[in-house]
Amino acid sequence: MERAGAFDVRNFIAALIGLYGLILLIFGLVAFTGEDSAKTGGVNANLWAGVAMLVFAALFAVWARVNPIRIEVSEDDEAPRAH
Repeated sequence: MERAGAFDVRNFIAALIGLYGLILLIFGLVAFTGEDSAKTGGVNANLWAGVAMLVFAALFAVWARVNPIRIEVSEDDEAPRAH
């Protein structure tokens, strides 16, 4: 049995959501104006959406690390078989 490792789709999802979350977090910290506050009822939506996305990305990364996808490889094969 071998692990999928870096090629696990959960790692790609975590990276993309984490990147978007980081961008929103920075945007929420830097560019929150009074006009934005009036639109959202005083809530910094970009900041909180960024935090939520970073937490979600971290959970995905932990899930991929704790429960990796295992690929069955027979002893005579050096690489997994293609479908």
